[in-house]
Amino acid sequence: MAEKYNTKCPGVKRLMREALELAEATEEYCARPLEDNLFEWHFTVRGPRGTDFEDGIYHGRILLPKEYPMHPPHIILLTPNGRFEVNKKICLSISGHHPETWQPSWSIRTALLALIAFMPTPAEGTIGSLDYSPAERKILAKKSSSWVCPQCGQIAELLSSTAAKPPTEEEQSVLNQIAFKGEEEQAQKPLGEPIFEPQNIQFAPQVLESSDTTTSFLDQLTEILVALLIGAIGIFIYRRWNAVAAADSEL
Repeated sequence: MAEKYNTKCPGVKRLMREALELAEATEEYCARPLEDNLFEWHFTVRGPRGTDFEDGIYHGRILLPKEYPMHPPHIILLTPNGRFEVNKKICLSISGHHPETWQPSWSIRTALLALIAFMPTPAEGTIGSLDYSPAERKILAKKSSSWVCPQCGQIAELLSSTAAKPPTEEEQSVLNQIAFKGEEEQAQKPLGEPIFEPQNIQFAPQVLESSDTTTSFLDQLTEILVALLIGAIGIFIYRRWNAVAAADSEL
């Protein structure tokens, strides 16, 4: 495939490196580019444990722009799952629908981990989202293992027993944000509806500490101004004292 592309192109170099990193399937996910198109990948993910999707194996496509990794990929689910519409670009903070939240340091692996974490969160009417009942999702999860991709074959055979490496600090931060967003949206729902518990996700989220960078900057600026003002007063007093002393000496 390398002969078809300009290997000096940053996007091509990046995708080839990611293809090597993801060459070995894991028990949680796998992804690889099509043989004739480096900018279209097929992936398979296992549903997160402790959720309606636990027994599911889901397959989809990742469409990468020529400007990758500066621009985000589009993600399309092919396996019926009850959370995302099939054959439609889904709206996630790590997908092409939200280029303003995408970070070039994120990767295809980051997108896969985020997709798994997104599955139990509320649909909230976003593009490409569905809000099936838990029972319907569990039925689809059991059926998913027999789903066959015309290009990749039986998807249940694509995953392996190899454990995936733990999320990096940056990847965990992304997963934390997803869990935190899910908690906020569930808190706004009427009482009596099931509440999504992020601790059931395989990649256990941690509560993020909020920080207000604007307030911090203003505090630092205030401290600098106070220090300058004190310095100016000190200089004024010193000069005034010297002037008085000089006048006394002349007398």
